[in-house]
Amino acid sequence: MPAMMKAAVFVEPGRIEIVDKRIPDVGPNDALVRITTTTICGTDVHILKGEYPVAKGLTIGHEPVGVIEKLGSAVQGYSEGQRVIAGAICPNFNSYAAQDGAPSQDGSYLVPMGLCGCHGYKATAGWRFGNLIDGTQAEYVLVPDAQANLAPIPDGLSDEQVLMCPDIMSTGFKGAENANIRIGDTVVVFAQGPIGLCATAGARLLGASTIITVDGNDHRLGISKKMGADVTLNFNNCDVVDEIMKLTGGRGADSSIEALGTQATFESALRVLKPGGTLSSLGVYSSDLKIPLSAFAAGLGDHTIRTALCPGGKERMRRLMNVVASGRIDLGVMVTHQYRLENIAAAYDLFAHQRDGVLKIAIKP
Repeated sequence: MPAMMKAAVFVEPGRIEIVDKRIPDVGPNDALVRITTTTICGTDVHILKGEYPVAKGLTIGHEPVGVIEKLGSAVQGYSEGQRVIAGAICPNFNSYAAQDGAPSQDGSYLVPMGLCGCHGYKATAGWRFGNLIDGTQAEYVLVPDAQANLAPIPDGLSDEQVLMCPDIMSTGFKGAENANIRIGDTVVVFAQGPIGLCATAGARLLGASTIITVDGNDHRLGISKKMGADVTLNFNNCDVVDEIMKLTGGRGADSSIEALGTQATFESALRVLKPGGTLSSLGVYSSDLKIPLSAFAAGLGDHTIRTALCPGGKERMRRLMNVVASGRIDLGVMVTHQYRLENIAAAYDLFAHQRDGVLKIAIKP
């Protein structure tokens, strides 16, 4: 095995470059995974723009699909050469948060942003790849606590079919799970990017009978129909809050899911709720949110607002791959482009500017 590898690292806001890095040593609880496919996430774009601080020189990316190259001495039940994925969030399940039922918050501490050249603090939660440790946009990635996080890929599933599981599918489904969806509910999903599309699919699987999706891109709204949307609304063509109130007979939606991370979408998601409804927030916000008095019913509306971080761990990954293998949804259609790792700067430019109908890009080292 070579001593060096290619990796995409954060250099400064606006610059991610391919550099040579030493392949990491494998500790007893680790696994070295040779990446066969990874992808770019909206959070990576926040990092590129400097909106979410990480250390200079850190390898970016948090969605690994690959093959076990080397196992730590304490890792059992796996074999070298085995195809695996690992969740974007990789908990060790030993923390207070994990044992209290919130494994995504495993190791959630306030880390000084000064380590990243910024001021203040950021909550890290269980997100380590491409945040606190080197990530997956490289030829190899070191998976910590491999016993808890490696999930074997079922025979017959391609890299592209499981590429959404580590983050996008897990996050989108968690948004639907957090929305308290019951059979027969009306659910509105704001934004039909990759995470919003997965939230739409999750709402359908959980039993929503009327799913309304909102976006400004007709192509994405068309794909949302395939994911389970019953009604699609382009916000360029109508006042979506008024339209949703008409569609629900003035009652409001049982649940709304906000999958973009802006003040406008958050506010709209709150305004369409019925009294007692649930807003499930999935967006990564880069500025303070304001809650309008009327939308919040002055605090008297019995509303629930829930946030989410993508669940990780091998059991979560196993369940998601079971859904893919069952054929109930096909997320492979979301992989619209492929790039080699050495061309990742061009892939970032395409993804960040949302050109050419891009949804997700398969990055192949």
